[in-house]
Parts: sequence; structure tokens; C-alpha cells
Amino acid sequence: MAGVPQTSIPWFKREDTWAIFIALGLVLAITLAFFAGSIGFFKSMAVGFPAWKDFGKAIAGVTSKSGGLFILWLFFLIAFGFAARVMGVKVPHFAAGYTVLFLLSVGVVVLGNYSPTKDWLEAPLIALALGLVVGNTVKLPQWFQAALKTEFYVKTGIILMGATLPFTIILKAGPLAMLQATIVSVVTFVSIFVAATRLFGLDPRFAACLGAGGSICGVSGSIAIGGACRAEKEHVSVAISMVVIWAVVMIFLLPLWCKALGMEPGPAGAWIGTSEFADAAGFAAAAAIGDERAIKTFTLMKVVGRDMFVGIWAIIVAFLSVTVWEKKPAAQAERVNYGEVWNRFPKFVIGFFIASIFTTIVVAGLDPKLGAKYSSDALGAIKVLRNWTFTWTFLSIGFTTRFRELTSFGWKPLLAFAIGVALNVPLGYWLSNHVFVDYWLSVK
Repeated sequence: MAGVPQTSIPWFKREDTWAIFIALGLVLAITLAFFAGSIGFFKSMAVGFPAWKDFGKAIAGVTSKSGGLFILWLFFLIAFGFAARVMGVKVPHFAAGYTVLFLLSVGVVVLGNYSPTKDWLEAPLIALALGLVVGNTVKLPQWFQAALKTEFYVKTGIILMGATLPFTIILKAGPLAMLQATIVSVVTFVSIFVAATRLFGLDPRFAACLGAGGSICGVSGSIAIGGACRAEKEHVSVAISMVVIWAVVMIFLLPLWCKALGMEPGPAGAWIGTSEFADAAGFAAAAAIGDERAIKTFTLMKVVGRDMFVGIWAIIVAFLSVTVWEKKPAAQAERVNYGEVWNRFPKFVIGFFIASIFTTIVVAGLDPKLGAKYSSDALGAIKVLRNWTFTWTFLSIGFTTRFRELTSFGWKPLLAFAIGVALNVPLGYWLSNHVFVDYWLSVK
């Protein structure tokens, strides 16, 4: 995940560059196809499966979508495969590994639509569990590992997510929503960082990864901040593991607490949005409330509010890394190249904002009826494709996370993260159900 520093790689060989090219190219192509009346191709590859209880129905659902699945597989195989070739990956290995990864993702998505568990166990979490079990019990072949491009998939997915979150949604969230997101993100990040560095003596770059995972956007935040401060691969892996552990716990605990406390759907969704660490897990927890208002307020808090902080924290952490954490003693000091702050800034975040601005302009320029159809057809397809990239991301995370590596860091990261959780959860409840409760109750 950390690997070779991206700043030492030419721009055209970086994952950020190709994630931007692929995601923005896809958004543009889908938009052009919509206006050309040929959106059917992209809608066919935006494959989704219905909920099922009978195994035969599940098999029938996959069979009926086999053509779309083939297009989906081929499209991303060509896109990711070409990028992999430029980045120096052996294409035959990547193609074989990606094909296996894709087939596993189909199975995971189908299992995620099993009706009895659909409301609390989503496909990304199944993907994580599967990857963790297999990755820690079976030695994976090199050709398969070539396709486990966690950062590449998640960056592509985040940019596609930007296209589905126009700036109009951010404006509708209102100043109070953004204020709550700011309070929660800052308090959680600082508490985890201080606990990790001051109480347990962990490397500040390690602490930054832990803080980002607990305060911003979970796995994506840990990866982005890890890249911004050049954290060790093991640091990012441990931070991701902390996010996964607590995210799974919170899927079960938060909805139970919300119902036990008699919270209204709006404040309940906002609380989940402040206290969940992963988008997929948070959506599952919000859906368990059983009211669409909880999902809306969760989205405003977590996706629009907290996830947006990835760019801000990346700049802050990159600056601190260059000017403080890596600064040499006076006797060995050398001039700091402040351009490194920009070099280490995760460029895929720029792609996220470009995608958001682009779709906002498109929708604003259409009459209401056509705009609604664009949102349904074009943005609907993008949402489905985004979910597929996140499924590949979570599978890759599971396959590349080694428990034996986590044990080398002992209990300190877990305790540091737990301190952040202990502050985050009651703070989120107080803000959602007391300070800003009137605002969250007004969301319909």
C-alpha cells in the first residue's frame, strides 16, 4: 500500500493518474452516451442482482445478467489492464488475477443480496471477511497478487462517487451539518493521534493513519493519509484493520442503541454518520433503522461531511510530514522542499471534485424532467459501477491484510483507536440528538 513513494514515479505511471483517467473518462462517456441515446450499453454493464431467498432464483439472476457481467469484466479488464501495463505490471498475471477477483466479486454481491441478511450484512463486508479468511490461510500465487490493487480500485471508486454527489447536495446539507462533521472529524483525529504518539509512543505517520481511519472515511482515509505522509505498508494495513474491526462492531451496536434510546430516524442516521468508520458499514447500519430519513442524514454526515475531509487532512499531514516528522537535527538539517506538500497530495481527490462539478453543471443545465432522467439513467449506472470498484477494493484489502503482521505492533494501535471511539460515539450522540437535533429532524 505504501510501496514505492508515488512522488518518485513519473506522473503517467501513477495510480492516481490512471484512476482519474479511467473514472472521469467513464463519467464523460456515460454522459455523452446518455445524450446520444445510446446509454443502453453502459446500463447493461451496470449489473445489479435482486434480493433472493431461494438459491435457484439467485442462479437464475446471475444467468440472466451473464451478458452484462461479461461486458463489465471486459471493460474494466481493458481499462485496468492497460493502466497496469503502463505502470509496469505483467499484463498476463494481472488479467488472470483480475478475472478470479471479478468472479469472486460476483459471488460476494450475490451473497450480499440474500434477503435474511441483506439489511445488516452488505457485500463489501462479505468481501472483507472472505479476503481475510483466504488471505490468512492460503498462500496466494504471484499472478493473483498482481491484481490486488487496493489503492487503484478505491481511488477509481472515490472519483466515481464524486460524480454521484453534486455540490447541490453539499449545499442542501446546510452549515450545521458541515459544522458537526468538522467537530467530529477534528476531535476524533486529534484524540487518536495524541493517544498514539503521546501515550503509546507510536510513529506520528502511523498515528496519522489511525486518526484518518477513525475520523474521515475509514479505509480510504487511511490509504490516502498513508500515501500523503509516506507511512509504512504495515502502518496502513494495521490502520485498515482497526477500521474494519470497529466498523463491523458498530454495524450491530449503533442501530441497537438508536432503537433502545428511542431516537428519531433523522438524528439516528446522523449519529451513525458520525460514529461509523466505513461507508459500506455505515449504509448497512443506517438501513437497519428502517427509514429512508436515516439513510439521508447518514449520507449528509458521513459521505458529504466527513469523507470530504480526506483532502484537507492529506494537505495538513503531508505538510507536517515534510516539515516536522522528517526534519533532521540542526547539524544535519537541509532545506525543506515545500513543493513536496503538493507532490504528496493525493491527486485522485482532485478527480473527485472535478467529477462532482461536472455532473452538477450537467444537471443544472437540463430541464427538471430530463435532469431526473439523467440522474436515474446516467448517475444510476455510475453508482452501480462505483459499488463494483468498492467490492474489488474490499476483497483486495482482505487478501493483502496479514494478521501475523498486525501482531507485531501489539495492543497499542488498538487502544489508541479505542480511545478515539470512546470520545467519538458519545460526542456524535450529543451533537445529533441534542445540539443539532432540530436540523436533523427537519430532513425529510
